[in-house]
Amino acid sequence: MSKLVPVILCGGSGTRLWPRSRASKPKPFLPLIGNTTLFQATIARCPATDGFDPPLVVTGAAHLAHVEEQLGNTAGSQIIVEPSARNTAAAIALAALRLPEDAIMLVCPSDHHIGDTKAFAEAACTAAELAQDGWLVSFGIEATAPETGFGYLKRGEAIGDQAFRTAQFVEKPDLERAISFLSEGIYAWNGGIFAFKVGDFLKELESHRPQILAAVRDAVAKGHEDGNRFHPDPQTFATVESESVDYAVMENTSRAAMVPADMAWSDIGNWPALHVARDRDEQGNATRGDVELVDCQNVLVDSDGPRVSVIGLQDVYIVVDGNDIMITTAAGAQKVGKLFGAANQ
Repeated sequence: MSKLVPVILCGGSGTRLWPRSRASKPKPFLPLIGNTTLFQATIARCPATDGFDPPLVVTGAAHLAHVEEQLGNTAGSQIIVEPSARNTAAAIALAALRLPEDAIMLVCPSDHHIGDTKAFAEAACTAAELAQDGWLVSFGIEATAPETGFGYLKRGEAIGDQAFRTAQFVEKPDLERAISFLSEGIYAWNGGIFAFKVGDFLKELESHRPQILAAVRDAVAKGHEDGNRFHPDPQTFATVESESVDYAVMENTSRAAMVPADMAWSDIGNWPALHVARDRDEQGNATRGDVELVDCQNVLVDSDGPRVSVIGLQDVYIVVDGNDIMITTAAGAQKVGKLFGAANQ
């Protein structure tokens, strides 16, 4: 098989996890579950011993120091420093243009949690085999609840024993549609993890979004290397249209496939998601730091210093980070990113 290269996308600010996650140090670089950061865990899931090549990381200049510190001396790793954020189609195109045409890219967000790494490795192997045969592959995350915050993949006809054509990409549904998706049993969450051969991806991008590929190709041609870093030309890259890889390629190609993946996945998109991913007691509580709970249910408390004592609350999240304290109900957690502190730190 051709090289299997992890392409790790590091972007975003994770504002819905404020005050722990901030623009200056967002959630990929924080030890939100256990003692390992989400970025470090993403790298660790793709070891050379399982057939992976060294990672290629795409990040912005604001996060470069965090990437280099946490990547350490990973032999053969590469970093592409995006001069501006232009969404996932452009980010993946940057990586593709720096890799051999026959390499298989395994595109992974840097800020997701995967509890079952063995299941991830098995899905990656299946996806790589499909990509070798010319398929553009999405991981279909097993849907365990009627989530309205995720896109969905509809399963089509089988490809072998472990994969399917992607019959349809579905945008984030309302609750009624999400419930119906779950009951039908042929829909999976779109987790934003992909596998494709470099040459095939570039052909599809050229076919469906030639202007994006042309501008990214020009930015790469005018870019420069600095050790293991590559810097695309800022002025040229600024002209690239901002579009997700789902819209630009995956929803348009006739070669879209999906590999079902039941791997205890979470995008850790907000405090309720982090609460579910953490270890909880019999009352559903999860704590970190100096915390005392009395008669509480489904409460998360995360403190980096001050002692927090809570009595008689349910479905509440309390986060202490330095001088910032955030308290919300489960229902209000989606609005955390709109707080002044989240938007301005």
